[in-house]
Amino acid sequence: MDAKPASDGFYAALPVFSDFTQVTDETCFRALPDDWVIGTADIVGSTKAIAQNRYKAVNMAGAAVIVAVTNALAGRDFPFVFGGDGASFAVSAADAASARQALAETATWVNEDLDLRMRIGMVSVAGIRKQGHDVRVARYAPSPNISIAMFSGGGLAFADAAMKRGEFAVPPAPPGAHPDLSGLSCRYELIPSQRGQVLSLVVAPGPKATPESFRAAVQAVTEIVERTPDASRPLPGQGLKIKWPPQGVDLEARAARRPGESIGARKAKVLAKTFFFFLIMHFKLRVGRFIPEKYTGELIANSDFRKFDDSLRMVLDCTPELAGEIEDYLKTAQADGIVRFGTHRQEAAMMTCFTPSPTSANHVHFIDGADGGYATAAGAMKAS
Repeated sequence: MDAKPASDGFYAALPVFSDFTQVTDETCFRALPDDWVIGTADIVGSTKAIAQNRYKAVNMAGAAVIVAVTNALAGRDFPFVFGGDGASFAVSAADAASARQALAETATWVNEDLDLRMRIGMVSVAGIRKQGHDVRVARYAPSPNISIAMFSGGGLAFADAAMKRGEFAVPPAPPGAHPDLSGLSCRYELIPSQRGQVLSLVVAPGPKATPESFRAAVQAVTEIVERTPDASRPLPGQGLKIKWPPQGVDLEARAARRPGESIGARKAKVLAKTFFFFLIMHFKLRVGRFIPEKYTGELIANSDFRKFDDSLRMVLDCTPELAGEIEDYLKTAQADGIVRFGTHRQEAAMMTCFTPSPTSANHVHFIDGADGGYATAAGAMKAS
Protein backbone atom coordinates (compact mmCIF):
# COMPACT_ATOMS: atom_id res chain seq x y z
CA MET A 1 0.00 0.00 0.00
CA ASP A 2 1.48 3.32 -1.03
CA ALA A 3 1.76 5.78 1.85
CA LYS A 4 4.50 8.01 3.25
CA PRO A 5 8.02 6.90 2.26
CA ALA A 6 9.82 4.45 4.56
CA SER A 7 12.33 6.11 6.85
CA ASP A 8 15.37 5.18 4.74
CA GLY A 9 13.69 5.50 1.32
CA PHE A 10 14.69 2.01 0.13
CA TYR A 11 11.21 0.60 -0.46
CA ALA A 12 9.77 3.75 -2.00
CA ALA A 13 12.61 3.81 -4.54
CA LEU A 14 11.90 0.30 -5.87
CA PRO A 15 10.55 0.00 -9.41
CA VAL A 16 6.90 -1.05 -9.71
CA PHE A 17 5.50 -3.67 -12.08
CA SER A 18 1.82 -4.15 -12.93
CA ASP A 19 1.84 -7.47 -14.83
CA PHE A 20 1.63 -10.22 -12.21
CA THR A 21 3.45 -12.71 -14.45
CA GLN A 22 6.59 -10.63 -13.82
CA VAL A 23 6.66 -12.00 -10.28
CA THR A 24 9.01 -14.66 -11.65
CA ASP A 25 11.40 -12.05 -13.08
CA GLU A 26 14.22 -11.69 -10.55
CA THR A 27 15.28 -8.38 -12.12
CA CYS A 28 12.16 -6.86 -10.51
CA PHE A 29 13.49 -7.71 -7.03
CA ARG A 30 16.07 -5.92 -4.90
CA ALA A 31 17.95 -7.23 -1.85
CA LEU A 32 16.76 -5.76 1.43
CA PRO A 33 19.46 -3.92 3.40
CA ASP A 34 21.16 -6.00 6.11
CA ASP A 35 19.90 -3.78 8.92
CA TRP A 36 16.22 -4.18 8.00
CA VAL A 37 14.12 -6.48 10.19
CA ILE A 38 11.59 -9.17 9.26
CA GLY A 39 8.48 -9.64 11.40
CA THR A 40 6.22 -12.68 11.25
CA ALA A 41 2.99 -13.74 12.93
CA ASP A 42 0.54 -16.60 12.73
CA ILE A 43 -2.39 -18.02 14.63
CA VAL A 44 -1.67 -21.15 16.65
CA GLY A 45 -4.41 -23.73 16.12
CA SER A 46 -5.96 -21.93 13.15
CA THR A 47 -7.25 -25.28 11.81
CA LYS A 48 -9.29 -25.79 14.97
CA ALA A 49 -10.58 -22.20 14.84
CA ILE A 50 -11.62 -22.70 11.21
CA ALA A 51 -13.47 -25.89 12.14
CA GLN A 52 -15.36 -23.81 14.73
CA ASN A 53 -16.41 -21.39 11.96
CA ARG A 54 -14.12 -18.64 13.26
CA TYR A 55 -12.26 -17.94 10.05
CA LYS A 56 -13.47 -14.32 9.96
CA ALA A 57 -11.74 -13.81 13.32
CA VAL A 58 -8.61 -15.61 12.07
CA ASN A 59 -8.46 -13.33 9.01
CA MET A 60 -9.05 -10.27 11.19
CA ALA A 61 -6.10 -11.27 13.36
CA GLY A 62 -3.79 -11.63 10.35
CA ALA A 63 -4.84 -8.29 8.88
CA ALA A 64 -4.50 -6.63 12.31
CA VAL A 65 -0.73 -7.18 12.20
CA ILE A 66 -0.45 -5.11 9.03
CA VAL A 67 -2.83 -2.41 10.25
CA ALA A 68 -1.16 -2.09 13.65
CA VAL A 69 2.32 -1.73 12.18
CA THR A 70 1.12 0.74 9.53
CA ASN A 71 -0.51 2.93 12.17
CA ALA A 72 2.50 2.65 14.49
CA LEU A 73 4.71 3.91 11.65
CA ALA A 74 2.36 6.87 11.04
CA GLY A 75 1.47 5.58 7.57
CA ARG A 76 5.07 5.15 6.36
CA ASP A 77 5.23 2.62 3.54
CA PHE A 78 6.78 -0.81 4.19
CA PRO A 79 6.58 -4.21 2.50
CA PHE A 80 4.12 -6.72 3.95
CA VAL A 81 2.19 -9.83 2.97
CA PHE A 82 -1.15 -11.12 4.28
CA GLY A 83 -1.28 -14.89 4.68
CA GLY A 84 -4.82 -15.56 5.87
CA ASP A 85 -4.03 -16.81 9.37
CA GLY A 86 -1.01 -14.54 9.76
CA ALA A 87 1.18 -11.94 8.14
CA SER A 88 4.82 -11.05 7.48
CA PHE A 89 6.50 -7.70 6.96
CA ALA A 90 9.85 -5.93 6.69
CA VAL A 91 10.79 -2.59 8.24
CA SER A 92 13.89 -0.42 8.31
CA ALA A 93 16.15 -0.36 11.36
CA ALA A 94 14.76 3.04 12.34
CA ASP A 95 11.22 1.62 12.44
CA ALA A 96 12.02 -1.73 14.08
CA ALA A 97 11.25 -0.71 17.68
CA SER A 98 7.86 0.78 16.77
CA ALA A 99 6.98 -2.28 14.68
CA ARG A 100 8.02 -4.64 17.50
CA GLN A 101 5.78 -2.80 19.95
CA ALA A 102 2.83 -2.89 17.55
CA LEU A 103 3.39 -6.61 16.94
CA ALA A 104 3.52 -7.34 20.68
CA GLU A 105 0.36 -5.33 21.32
CA THR A 106 -1.43 -7.11 18.48
CA ALA A 107 -0.59 -10.52 19.97
CA THR A 108 -2.08 -9.44 23.30
CA TRP A 109 -5.18 -8.02 21.64
CA VAL A 110 -5.70 -11.18 19.59
CA ASN A 111 -5.50 -13.29 22.74
CA GLU A 112 -7.75 -11.10 24.89
CA ASP A 113 -10.32 -9.85 22.37
CA LEU A 114 -10.44 -12.63 19.78
CA ASP A 115 -9.63 -15.58 22.07
CA LEU A 116 -6.93 -16.77 19.68
CA ARG A 117 -3.22 -17.25 20.32
CA MET A 118 -0.85 -15.41 18.02
CA ARG A 119 2.76 -16.50 17.68
CA ILE A 120 5.12 -13.63 16.75
CA GLY A 121 8.80 -13.18 15.93
CA MET A 122 11.33 -10.72 14.50
CA VAL A 123 14.79 -11.27 13.03
CA SER A 124 17.27 -9.07 11.17
CA VAL A 125 17.91 -9.57 7.48
CA ALA A 126 21.61 -9.95 8.33
CA GLY A 127 20.69 -12.81 10.68
CA ILE A 128 18.72 -14.52 7.93
CA ARG A 129 21.63 -14.20 5.51
CA LYS A 130 23.95 -15.82 8.06
CA GLN A 131 21.68 -18.86 7.79
CA GLY A 132 22.23 -19.03 4.02
CA HIS A 133 19.03 -17.36 2.85
CA ASP A 134 18.28 -14.04 1.19
CA VAL A 135 15.42 -11.57 1.37
CA ARG A 136 14.58 -9.78 -1.85
CA VAL A 137 11.55 -7.59 -2.37
CA ALA A 138 9.59 -6.19 -5.31
CA ARG A 139 6.55 -3.93 -5.66
CA TYR A 140 3.55 -5.18 -7.62
CA ALA A 141 0.81 -2.66 -8.42
CA PRO A 142 -2.60 -4.32 -8.93
CA SER A 143 -3.98 -0.82 -9.55
CA PRO A 144 -2.62 2.74 -9.85
CA ASN A 145 -3.70 3.29 -6.23
CA ILE A 146 -1.56 0.80 -4.29
CA SER A 147 1.47 -1.45 -4.49
CA ILE A 148 1.85 -4.80 -2.75
CA ALA A 149 5.15 -6.37 -1.75
CA MET A 150 6.46 -9.60 -3.27
CA PHE A 151 9.32 -11.49 -1.59
CA SER A 152 11.89 -13.94 -2.94
CA GLY A 153 15.19 -15.46 -1.82
CA GLY A 154 13.86 -17.95 0.72
CA GLY A 155 14.46 -15.68 3.72
CA LEU A 156 10.82 -14.96 4.50
CA ALA A 157 9.96 -18.68 4.45
CA PHE A 158 12.95 -19.34 6.72
CA ALA A 159 11.86 -16.65 9.19
CA ASP A 160 8.30 -17.99 9.29
CA ALA A 161 9.44 -21.58 9.88
CA ALA A 162 11.93 -20.47 12.55
CA MET A 163 9.24 -18.44 14.32
CA LYS A 164 7.01 -21.52 14.42
CA ARG A 165 9.89 -23.44 16.04
CA GLY A 166 10.05 -20.79 18.77
CA GLU A 167 13.10 -18.95 17.44
CA PHE A 168 13.30 -15.13 17.30
CA ALA A 169 10.20 -14.96 19.51
CA VAL A 170 8.79 -11.60 20.56
CA PRO A 171 6.90 -11.71 23.87
CA PRO A 172 3.34 -10.34 23.87
CA ALA A 173 2.73 -6.93 25.41
CA PRO A 174 1.38 -6.76 28.99
CA PRO A 175 -2.31 -7.58 29.58
CA GLY A 176 -4.67 -4.85 28.46
CA ALA A 177 -2.40 -3.57 25.70
CA HIS A 178 -4.26 -2.55 22.57
CA PRO A 179 -2.70 -1.62 19.21
CA ASP A 180 -4.01 1.19 17.05
CA LEU A 181 -6.26 -0.67 14.60
CA SER A 182 -7.89 2.39 13.06
CA GLY A 183 -9.22 1.61 9.59
CA LEU A 184 -9.61 -2.15 10.11
CA SER A 185 -13.07 -3.49 9.27
CA CYS A 186 -14.98 -6.41 7.74
CA ARG A 187 -18.34 -4.96 6.71
CA TYR A 188 -19.00 -6.84 3.49
CA GLU A 189 -20.87 -10.11 3.25
CA LEU A 190 -19.25 -13.25 1.89
CA ILE A 191 -18.69 -12.98 -1.86
CA PRO A 192 -20.27 -15.94 -3.71
CA SER A 193 -18.39 -17.44 -6.61
CA GLN A 194 -19.59 -16.13 -9.97
CA ARG A 195 -17.90 -18.89 -11.98
CA GLY A 196 -18.41 -22.02 -9.92
CA GLN A 197 -15.68 -22.22 -7.27
CA VAL A 198 -13.36 -20.09 -5.19
CA LEU A 199 -9.96 -21.78 -5.23
CA SER A 200 -7.39 -21.01 -2.54
CA LEU A 201 -3.93 -22.03 -3.70
CA VAL A 202 -0.48 -22.23 -2.06
CA VAL A 203 2.56 -23.37 -4.07
CA ALA A 204 6.02 -23.76 -2.45
CA PRO A 205 9.35 -25.14 -3.72
CA GLY A 206 9.67 -28.91 -3.76
CA PRO A 207 12.64 -31.03 -2.61
CA LYS A 208 14.22 -31.13 -6.09
CA ALA A 209 13.47 -27.53 -7.04
CA THR A 210 16.12 -25.13 -8.25
CA PRO A 211 15.35 -21.41 -8.28
CA GLU A 212 14.98 -21.63 -12.06
CA SER A 213 12.66 -24.68 -12.11
CA PHE A 214 10.44 -23.28 -9.35
CA ARG A 215 10.14 -19.93 -11.10
CA ALA A 216 9.19 -21.80 -14.30
CA ALA A 217 6.44 -23.66 -12.43
CA VAL A 218 5.09 -20.42 -10.95
CA GLN A 219 5.22 -18.84 -14.41
CA ALA A 220 3.23 -21.73 -15.84
CA VAL A 221 0.50 -21.39 -13.19
CA THR A 222 0.20 -17.62 -13.66
CA GLU A 223 -0.03 -18.06 -17.42
CA ILE A 224 -2.84 -20.61 -17.03
CA VAL A 225 -4.72 -18.08 -14.92
CA GLU A 226 -3.93 -15.08 -17.14
CA ARG A 227 -5.20 -16.72 -20.32
CA THR A 228 -8.66 -15.39 -19.44
CA PRO A 229 -8.15 -11.77 -18.24
CA ASP A 230 -10.08 -10.94 -15.04
CA ALA A 231 -11.67 -14.40 -15.11
CA SER A 232 -9.98 -15.20 -11.83
CA ARG A 233 -10.64 -11.98 -9.91
CA PRO A 234 -12.84 -12.91 -6.92
CA LEU A 235 -14.40 -9.43 -6.56
CA PRO A 236 -16.90 -8.75 -9.33
CA GLY A 237 -18.88 -5.59 -8.60
CA GLN A 238 -22.21 -7.41 -8.66
CA GLY A 239 -20.97 -9.84 -6.02
CA LEU A 240 -20.35 -7.21 -3.33
CA LYS A 241 -23.12 -6.94 -0.78
CA ILE A 242 -23.50 -4.96 2.42
CA LYS A 243 -26.14 -5.77 5.00
CA TRP A 244 -26.91 -4.17 8.32
CA PRO A 245 -25.88 -5.02 10.89
CA PRO A 246 -22.79 -6.51 9.21
CA GLN A 247 -21.55 -9.98 10.12
CA GLY A 248 -18.29 -8.50 11.33
CA VAL A 249 -19.74 -5.86 13.69
CA ASP A 250 -18.45 -7.56 16.84
CA LEU A 251 -14.96 -7.95 15.40
CA GLU A 252 -14.87 -4.33 14.25
CA ALA A 253 -16.02 -3.21 17.70
CA ARG A 254 -13.20 -5.15 19.33
CA ALA A 255 -10.69 -3.64 16.90
CA ALA A 256 -11.95 -0.09 17.46
CA ARG A 257 -12.34 -0.32 21.24
CA ARG A 258 -10.34 2.21 23.22
CA PRO A 259 -8.49 1.38 26.48
CA GLY A 260 -10.98 1.15 29.34
CA GLU A 261 -13.98 1.15 27.00
CA SER A 262 -16.45 -1.73 27.19
CA ILE A 263 -17.21 -3.86 24.16
CA GLY A 264 -20.89 -2.98 24.51
CA ALA A 265 -20.25 0.75 24.38
CA ARG A 266 -17.97 0.48 21.36
CA LYS A 267 -20.35 -1.91 19.62
CA ALA A 268 -23.15 0.66 19.89
CA LYS A 269 -20.90 3.23 18.22
CA VAL A 270 -19.87 0.80 15.49
CA LEU A 271 -23.50 -0.12 14.84
CA ALA A 272 -24.32 3.54 14.31
CA LYS A 273 -21.28 4.07 12.10
CA THR A 274 -21.95 1.00 9.98
CA PHE A 275 -25.63 1.94 9.58
CA PHE A 276 -24.56 5.29 8.18
CA PHE A 277 -22.13 3.51 5.85
CA PHE A 278 -24.84 1.05 4.79
CA LEU A 279 -27.20 3.87 3.87
CA ILE A 280 -24.52 5.71 1.90
CA MET A 281 -23.52 2.63 -0.09
CA HIS A 282 -27.04 1.26 -0.57
CA PHE A 283 -28.50 4.52 -1.86
CA LYS A 284 -25.22 5.65 -3.50
CA LEU A 285 -25.21 8.92 -1.59
CA ARG A 286 -22.32 11.29 -2.17
CA VAL A 287 -21.06 12.68 1.14
CA GLY A 288 -18.44 15.40 0.80
CA ARG A 289 -15.54 13.95 -1.21
CA PHE A 290 -16.77 10.37 -0.71
CA ILE A 291 -18.37 8.91 -3.84
CA PRO A 292 -19.71 5.35 -3.33
CA GLU A 293 -19.23 4.24 -6.95
CA LYS A 294 -15.65 5.50 -6.94
CA TYR A 295 -14.90 3.74 -3.65
CA THR A 296 -16.34 0.45 -4.93
CA GLY A 297 -14.28 0.68 -8.10
CA GLU A 298 -11.14 1.30 -6.06
CA LEU A 299 -12.03 -1.56 -3.71
CA ILE A 300 -12.21 -4.03 -6.59
CA ALA A 301 -8.98 -2.72 -8.15
CA ASN A 302 -7.16 -2.70 -4.79
CA SER A 303 -8.03 -6.27 -3.83
CA ASP A 304 -5.08 -8.36 -2.63
CA PHE A 305 -5.93 -11.79 -4.06
CA ARG A 306 -2.56 -12.98 -5.39
CA LYS A 307 0.94 -12.65 -4.02
CA PHE A 308 4.39 -14.19 -3.85
CA ASP A 309 6.32 -14.56 -0.58
CA ASP A 310 8.71 -17.38 -1.45
CA SER A 311 5.47 -19.25 -2.19
CA LEU A 312 2.76 -18.42 -4.70
CA ARG A 313 -0.59 -17.67 -3.04
CA MET A 314 -3.82 -17.03 -4.92
CA VAL A 315 -7.54 -16.83 -4.25
CA LEU A 316 -9.30 -17.35 -7.57
CA ASP A 317 -12.92 -17.36 -8.67
CA CYS A 318 -12.83 -19.91 -11.43
CA THR A 319 -14.68 -22.66 -13.22
CA PRO A 320 -14.18 -26.24 -12.01
CA GLU A 321 -12.39 -26.87 -15.30
CA LEU A 322 -9.84 -24.09 -14.69
CA ALA A 323 -9.31 -25.26 -11.10
CA GLY A 324 -8.74 -28.78 -12.42
CA GLU A 325 -6.26 -27.59 -15.05
CA ILE A 326 -4.23 -25.76 -12.39
CA GLU A 327 -4.27 -28.75 -10.04
CA ASP A 328 -3.34 -31.21 -12.82
CA TYR A 329 -0.31 -29.13 -13.76
CA LEU A 330 0.77 -28.86 -10.12
CA LYS A 331 0.36 -32.60 -9.53
CA THR A 332 2.81 -33.26 -12.36
CA ALA A 333 5.26 -30.65 -11.04
CA GLN A 334 4.96 -32.13 -7.54
CA ALA A 335 5.65 -35.64 -8.85
CA ASP A 336 8.85 -34.21 -10.36
CA GLY A 337 9.82 -32.72 -6.99
CA ILE A 338 9.62 -29.13 -8.30
CA VAL A 339 6.75 -27.94 -6.10
CA ARG A 340 4.74 -28.73 -3.01
CA PHE A 341 1.21 -27.41 -3.20
CA GLY A 342 -2.16 -27.31 -1.50
CA THR A 343 -5.55 -26.20 -2.75
CA HIS A 344 -8.93 -25.72 -1.16
CA ARG A 345 -12.20 -25.24 -3.03
CA GLN A 346 -15.10 -23.33 -1.51
CA GLU A 347 -18.25 -21.55 -2.61
CA ALA A 348 -17.34 -17.99 -1.61
CA ALA A 349 -14.55 -15.56 -0.82
CA MET A 350 -14.29 -13.17 2.11
CA MET A 351 -12.74 -9.76 2.52
CA THR A 352 -11.08 -7.89 5.38
CA CYS A 353 -10.57 -4.19 4.73
CA PHE A 354 -7.99 -1.58 5.72
CA THR A 355 -9.27 1.90 4.92
CA PRO A 356 -7.06 4.56 6.52
CA SER A 357 -9.24 7.25 4.94
CA PRO A 358 -12.46 6.64 2.97
CA THR A 359 -11.68 9.58 0.69
CA SER A 360 -8.16 8.43 -0.23
CA ALA A 361 -7.65 5.85 -2.95
CA ASN A 362 -4.99 3.80 -1.14
CA HIS A 363 -7.30 1.50 0.85
CA VAL A 364 -6.39 -2.18 0.55
CA HIS A 365 -8.65 -5.23 0.80
CA PHE A 366 -7.34 -8.64 1.86
CA ILE A 367 -9.07 -11.55 0.12
CA ASP A 368 -9.25 -15.14 1.30
CA GLY A 369 -11.49 -18.12 0.82
CA ALA A 370 -14.55 -18.09 3.07
CA ASP A 371 -14.28 -21.68 4.25
CA GLY A 372 -10.69 -22.31 5.27
CA GLY A 373 -8.90 -20.45 2.51
CA TYR A 374 -5.13 -20.16 2.62
CA ALA A 375 -4.81 -21.94 5.97
CA THR A 376 -6.63 -25.03 4.75
CA ALA A 377 -4.71 -25.03 1.47
CA ALA A 378 -1.43 -24.81 3.40
CA GLY A 379 -2.59 -27.67 5.62
CA ALA A 380 -3.30 -29.78 2.54
CA MET A 381 0.23 -29.02 1.32
CA LYS A 382 1.74 -30.23 4.59
CA ALA A 383 -0.33 -33.41 4.41
CA SER A 384 0.65 -34.21 0.82
